[in-house]
Amino acid sequence: MIKFGTSGWRGIIAEEFTYENVRIVTQAIAKLINGEAKKASVIIGYDTRFMSEDFAKASAEVLAGNGIKVLLCKRDTPTPVVAFEIINSKLAGGINFTASHNPYKYNGIKYSPSWGGPALPETTSKIEKYCASTGIKDVKIMPLEQGIKNKIIEMHNPRAAYMKKIRELVNFKALKKAGLKVACDVLHGTGNDYLDALLDEAGIKHKTINKNRDTMFSPNGAPEPNEQNIGELFQMVKKESFKLGLAADGDADRFGIIDSNGEFITPNQVIPVLLYHLNKTRGWKGIAARSVMTSHMLDRLAAKIGVQVMETPVGFKYIGEIMVNNQKDFIIGGEESGGLTIRGHIPEKDGILACLLMAEAAAMNKKSVTAMLKDIKKMTGEVITSRLNFHLPAETMEAFRNTLREKSPESFAGMKVINNISIDGHKFILDDNTWIGFRLSGTEPVVRVYVESDNQAKLNKLLKAGKAFVYGK
Repeated sequence: MIKFGTSGWRGIIAEEFTYENVRIVTQAIAKLINGEAKKASVIIGYDTRFMSEDFAKASAEVLAGNGIKVLLCKRDTPTPVVAFEIINSKLAGGINFTASHNPYKYNGIKYSPSWGGPALPETTSKIEKYCASTGIKDVKIMPLEQGIKNKIIEMHNPRAAYMKKIRELVNFKALKKAGLKVACDVLHGTGNDYLDALLDEAGIKHKTINKNRDTMFSPNGAPEPNEQNIGELFQMVKKESFKLGLAADGDADRFGIIDSNGEFITPNQVIPVLLYHLNKTRGWKGIAARSVMTSHMLDRLAAKIGVQVMETPVGFKYIGEIMVNNQKDFIIGGEESGGLTIRGHIPEKDGILACLLMAEAAAMNKKSVTAMLKDIKKMTGEVITSRLNFHLPAETMEAFRNTLREKSPESFAGMKVINNISIDGHKFILDDNTWIGFRLSGTEPVVRVYVESDNQAKLNKLLKAGKAFVYGK
């Protein structure tokens, strides 16, 4: 069965992710689009993974066979660029071939409808239903050469329009004036010639690594800009005295940030830093959105500066939905897994924008990120977060699922549960500064445990209690 997860459909190349399944999924998307619009146009992008461009061409042939105009990207293209082009050119939707930050053996399809954000469950459930009733014999194909000759397939480069938009969103004058020195890692992904090119335009001295295509994503096997995967960037920042280390994942929708002191700045910290910056330098008020398992540091800061926080299930599509429905009031939206957008941009994650905004914050505040966090914590108090992943046998996973469904714990580590938020997983609020959350993966036997408190000792006790709860002890 073809099943869409938090952000599209993904599978192991040559096992689930095959030409046949790609064609079936595209045929299902074509049925959806043709049922909603006439004379539709769709952009197809792809990342730097093994055979991504070939899968994209196969998908273009299916859309063309169904009478849908295709803008097929000339080169690997970031997810946020595809999203922007959907909105900018008023397209019916976009398909991007990417498995984002996942290991090299995976590929995937991200589908975005006309509003530019990731498809919501009501849309992906329709695609899944159409896939289930579609066989390879039902797939309509127009060969690529014929599609180009008939002008139903057009080779396209959406880069220029996106770059222009970023120049409007980021204060390039402040960046040029500050004279920052930045290290950058595009992790062999689509951020190449986007993030580094924008740093050049901003007059920022930078050293950018891993610009070459490497379908194995050496040396770590996955283009995820987390603390474990950007060791080379850490060394550069420390040894060469860079003011910031900036990283983007394989399709450039997620970010990784290292401060001048060599400290990894988590997404849980980046989001409040940028809210603080946007409120202070632009005077923005209104709504900040975060996913349910993202740090409440954002909430505490928002309360001090008169900003409303809206909580969503996990998945950037829900943040995007809030943005679309509150365009004038929306300030920023983010999630602990490294996704972020701001007012006036796309309802989709943008790691390129996030990196540039962090450089802007450092430039305009004339402070390191760590110093800005200290200023924020004077308003919010100390906030410490942690996350553990437990890989469980299927039977243990199911037993824990039943435990969460049937039994609501009264306390953790001696602290009474005062609220249970269950919009996605279960988040147990213990006091004003402390909570513990449990979320089961929909695609693998993994339980994620999220913990937040105002001191390390309490956090450690909660992590221990959380592990015991997962294993039924």
